[in-house]
Amino acid sequence: MRAAIMAMAGGAALASGMLAVPAIAQQARVAEGMLGGTRLATSTAAAPPVDAYLGIPYATPPIGALRWQPPKPAPRWSGVRKADAFGPRCMQQPLFADMKFRSPRIDEDCLTLNVWTPAGTKPGAKLPVLFYIHGGGAIAGDGSELRYDGAAMARQGIVVVTINYRLGVFGFLATGEMAAESPAHAAGNYGLLDQAAALEWVRRNAAAFGGDPARITIGGESAGSMSVSVLMTSPLTRTRFARAIGESGGVLPPTFRPKSLATATTQGEAFARAAGAPSLAALRAMPAADLLKAQDQAHAAADFIVDGLFLTEPPIDTYTAGRAARVPLLVGSNSQEGAWTSILRGQAPTVANYRAAIGTLYADPDALFALYPAASDAAVPAAATALASDAFLGASTWQWFDLHRRSRQPTYYYYFAHPRPRALPPLTNPDVAPLGAVHSAEIEYALGNLDTNPAYAWTADDRRISAVFQGYFTAFIKTGNPNAAGLPRWSPATPGAGPIQRQTIDVTTGSTPFEAQARYEAAVPLLERRAR
Repeated sequence: MRAAIMAMAGGAALASGMLAVPAIAQQARVAEGMLGGTRLATSTAAAPPVDAYLGIPYATPPIGALRWQPPKPAPRWSGVRKADAFGPRCMQQPLFADMKFRSPRIDEDCLTLNVWTPAGTKPGAKLPVLFYIHGGGAIAGDGSELRYDGAAMARQGIVVVTINYRLGVFGFLATGEMAAESPAHAAGNYGLLDQAAALEWVRRNAAAFGGDPARITIGGESAGSMSVSVLMTSPLTRTRFARAIGESGGVLPPTFRPKSLATATTQGEAFARAAGAPSLAALRAMPAADLLKAQDQAHAAADFIVDGLFLTEPPIDTYTAGRAARVPLLVGSNSQEGAWTSILRGQAPTVANYRAAIGTLYADPDALFALYPAASDAAVPAAATALASDAFLGASTWQWFDLHRRSRQPTYYYYFAHPRPRALPPLTNPDVAPLGAVHSAEIEYALGNLDTNPAYAWTADDRRISAVFQGYFTAFIKTGNPNAAGLPRWSPATPGAGPIQRQTIDVTTGSTPFEAQARYEAAVPLLERRAR
């Protein structure tokens, strides 16, 4: 088994986006016309070449009168359209330092996607497809980020797609006028409708790149994972893919509930007035840069909405009733999704301060302290980290997993516990040392992209872990089961109410009892009850 893992690690060690020999032009015909892509070749025989088609429009630019409209089909073109460079990323502020873009700029004209496929794959080869949605709180990020590069997964025999979708107020603003002009009387969720349109584009065109539209796995991290959780419930999308992967986040309690349309339109109209554009016409006339500035000044969030079109009910109702997509699900979270400093808020990590902090945040502090106890000051950082992690994403991801496993679909839960190695200059190590695997740290491991991120001193252990994690993803995308030769056995969760297993991914990987199961079951209602 070790030999198999090391062989996989060798492939993962190659920098996905770096070329060792000149690229070669490639072509693919999609419904809209001919695309001219690039063969990403390497000088290493162990790394087969990959064909890449970048910056492909999947919808008409959502500008002018199309701002805050559902996406329209992309126009056809004549001749060969170059697809050798990423398109602009959608409108956003530079919020997250770990986002390393290859896109040239921000722009409203951003509804593009990128495809990587094994070099020379013939149309109709029926390879599995990974449709991957980036994170960033639905206010930042894009499909050009180095950590999402698709070449490493394409080398495993997969067609990989990353997408852009409208963000922030461009993608999730709702007003009464928007609802009034909609035939469905819906507003907001334009970013989610973009995702649905991109998925339909891939279904129509997957065969052109050698992909099988009947073998699409939707996947994503953080906001991308939350998107997957609602794509599984939307009547527009829940029958349009074969499998799903969620990395850290679901739109379920205790942390995430979509807004009602009434609440969203009330808040959207207040935003519009504050921005000096009280009508839809005025909002559409605002320069994109001014609208982005107004979003920043208002600290506007991007919330999913029960709009009656994309979402017809809260996702928890869909999952509870068994109406969500009946597909295999691989889902999980990291050992440190949140930080104890977010609970203590500048206070020293003492038991007294920890108890007081819980009381300022939640209505049942004693019950929560009992679930996340600290017997001494030295124990406070670990206890508060567990609480912060569950309150942020851990408990909502668990809720998604728990409800889906009860539908008797194959459901696999991972727990990524490996901390990153030391940071290299110019990146500075954090003032407060992490206690585990921080939020988003699993991406490079799972997608085989450690070498796209030179900020860390990756070790042989990191490469072995990446080989295992990427191996699980590869097998699941191909078969709906993460198990494959040479990998530690991963048991699916049992559908009943009894004890379940999770796959801990670390230097030593294997199935372990889900020790946090009882804690999650008790914590979900408590974490929803915030202090007033």
